[in-house]
Amino acid sequence: QVQLVESGGGLVQAGGSLTLSCAASTDAFSRYSLGWFRHAPGKERKFVAGISWNGYTKYSDSVTGRFTISRDIANKSLHLQMNSLQPEDTAVYYCTAQQFIVITGRPTDFRSWGQGTQVTVSS
Repeated sequence: QVQLVESGGGLVQAGGSLTLSCAASTDAFSRYSLGWFRHAPGKERKFVAGISWNGYTKYSDSVTGRFTISRDIANKSLHLQMNSLQPEDTAVYYCTAQQFIVITGRPTDFRSWGQGTQVTVSS
């Protein structure tokens, strides 16, 4: 498993932007498929976006066109640019990683998880 540390969460007004980052502690970063999930109070944990080890990206319908996932292999980091944020985007956002998997959106595909970072969008 790999240690993951998220940063960049905070409070933002509706329509605003935030960028989340996730630092990974592994020398094999390029082997990992990476994802972002979110968990809102009273709701199930949901897939947000993912990028496979070979660069393919996948987004949930609710964030397509607003969020962009990217990775920096040299710096072993994952990012999520979030634009046009809405109150329904409020949640704890988690970074995930697993070697060589196809991104399906299932949380059970990932073995490594960060501690999460809170994103709150006010109306």
